Amino acid sequence: MDSPTDAYGGTGHAVHSGPVTADYQDIGAAPARAEVATQPGAATGTWTSHCGRDEHGRHRNVDNVVLQPGKVGGAHHTHEYVGNTSTDALSTDASLAAASTTCDRGDLSTYFWPVVRLVNERGPDADAVGGGRDGNHGQVVVPDSVLVRYEGNAVTNVVAMPRFLRSVTGNPTAASDDGKGTEHLMWTCSNDRDRVSRHYPRCREGGQVVRVLKFPSCWDGRRTDSKDHRAHLVFPDAGGACPADTFPVPRLHVELSYALAPNAPYAVDSFPSEGRSPITDHALFIGVMPDALMAEVVDCVNQGRTC
Repeated sequence: MDSPTDAYGGTGHAVHSGPVTADYQDIGAAPARAEVATQPGAATGTWTSHCGRDEHGRHRNVDNVVLQPGKVGGAHHTHEYVGNTSTDALSTDASLAAASTTCDRGDLSTYFWPVVRLVNERGPDADAVGGGRDGNHGQVVVPDSVLVRYEGNAVTNVVAMPRFLRSVTGNPTAASDDGKGTEHLMWTCSNDRDRVSRHYPRCREGGQVVRVLKFPSCWDGRRTDSKDHRAHLVFPDAGGACPADTFPVPRLHVELSYALAPNAPYAVDSFPSEGRSPITDHALFIGVMPDALMAEVVDCVNQGRTC
């Protein structure tokens, strides 16, 4: 396929350099998915929060309250949200706790990630901050489905997340950072789930593109955030065990599925300098579940149930 390029880099508008042909991969050429074996005493349950998919685009902005709290428009690309309906750069613990939610069972948490765009089509935000003014041209592709699921730990039981825990997975500047922080990124296809890629996948006929976003789940037991927004919550090792002096909490797993035409020039929004590379994919989370609901999640996954 030809490399999709921006056609709308007029005066005052940033211009992206990608994506390029090498950013895409036929799913049949992708490596097999590696699964972590569970140990005796593992927490094997799952708890799903049904939060919708923001199909009308009512909750999008160019903020990032986790990585850039207080900085309005700091993302320079568009994030979409499910869950807490009030989230923006100026959100506080108190404002989040007082808001409404798109999730069931009273889950007030906020879940967000950059939108996917068809980059060769001029979108309605072509002259807006986070859209065309930051080089992010193209129609936003609404996910066909959004899965928000909490999982257990492959080695032992989990403990409750503290309320207002901040978390990030992926790295929005990974293309400039030589891939740093991208070890847990995955793309796949709905009809080839046994294969995963770090590229944008080209699916077989009938398959949907699936973004798989796995969050860190080993908490330091003290903080809900840290200076780099990562040190307080880290990933388990390859065998599923948490590092010493950390505690396993329910592991957040998000999947976004898209119905895209074959060879569609799609890509995630990114900073202009990052060229819409697939390795810049990322997602963020603030846990605002009431304590009683988090206790239900912990009981569910520790007991091996599907909830």
